[in-house]
Amino acid sequence: MLGLFTRKPGTDAAPRQVAPTKGGRVVRVVRAGFDSAVTNEHNRRHWSNADGLSADAAASPEIRRTVRNRARYEVANNSYARGIVLTLANDVIGIGPRLKLLTDSADANQRIEREFTRWAKAIRLPEKLRTMRMARAQDGEAFLVLTDNPRLPTPIKLDVRLVEADRVTTPDLLTLLDGSVDGIVFDDLGNPVEYHVLKEHPGGTGSATLGFEYDRVPAEAVIHFFRVDRAGQSRGIPDITPALPLFAQLRGYTLAVLGAAEAAADFAGILYTDAPANGEAESVEPMDSIELEARSLLTMPGGWKMAQVQAEQPSTTYAEFKRELLNEIARCLNMPFNVAAGNSSGYNYASGRLDHQTYFKSIRVGSIRYNHHHSSHAPARRWRVPPSGSVRPASTSPPAAWGERP
Repeated sequence: MLGLFTRKPGTDAAPRQVAPTKGGRVVRVVRAGFDSAVTNEHNRRHWSNADGLSADAAASPEIRRTVRNRARYEVANNSYARGIVLTLANDVIGIGPRLKLLTDSADANQRIEREFTRWAKAIRLPEKLRTMRMARAQDGEAFLVLTDNPRLPTPIKLDVRLVEADRVTTPDLLTLLDGSVDGIVFDDLGNPVEYHVLKEHPGGTGSATLGFEYDRVPAEAVIHFFRVDRAGQSRGIPDITPALPLFAQLRGYTLAVLGAAEAAADFAGILYTDAPANGEAESVEPMDSIELEARSLLTMPGGWKMAQVQAEQPSTTYAEFKRELLNEIARCLNMPFNVAAGNSSGYNYASGRLDHQTYFKSIRVGSIRYNHHHSSHAPARRWRVPPSGSVRPASTSPPAAWGERP
């Protein structure tokens, strides 16, 4: 039986493929592929973590928590990471949004714009927006909850409350329901219906008693600010995620260079001799240390010389390596090197302007969804402008979201 499936002697070559025919003509079959799809011993380890998970499965709560904590740690302890995130928030938000109305009534335009400025200052809107942009860079997302604050010294009592991404989650079995993605409930069309916000931060001091209690906040009163990188993505990951290993390399290399330089500087000098072992040089205890006095004249043992340790670090490529690493780190944010490093010494004016074009273009593209029109939408619906007199709050206007999911 087994012999039926063995080749005859002299037929080791691959079997000949017969080209199919169509209408009496021979149709040649072209077999092609992609080199990137080939897996061999050279690239197997590199592609070992590649998977086919969905957007929400790849950004699972555990993965987002780990990446979020590492990004926060790096921003808190790395001056470059802190400066990059602060610069990005300052460049995107600036001094805050300004309202510009173009209705037919110039007097109404001025009064509403003036009241909007008072209201934004009362709720510290620019500061909250800058914190929100920093949170998207290091946390991946930010949540603004629209609430009523009767203590505001303005006609409109609408306030915005920042909520960290850790608090938006569903700690019970509702996460197993269809249309629910870690704290967000969606309808059949993919629109958010409600958000589950924990009453206490999971890492707070009161989380032991309130860790599983949460509020159901309607989607109309929540602004979810994050960047959608994949279709079907419901939660965000930090903008600096691709740069986290590079930040670690930058700090590790800097500490290693500093350690080597300090080790060389710790020794005032060493004693050495050119004499052979058991030669004419006087006997000296090896690895012994000698206390030296400043501005003193010393005598050396016979046959021995004194020399200082030559420092090899930092090398001449130290600055170049840090520059290339910072350039790669800032690329994921479309930020040029001179902005990320705060150093334009190697630039001329034309090069600086050319690099800034891509940076500010990415800021304009990212702010289209959350522009001044969306930022002023909710408070504008809370005002009622009479033909004359002062601006008064509208009697009936439910809280309205300023924007939607990007």
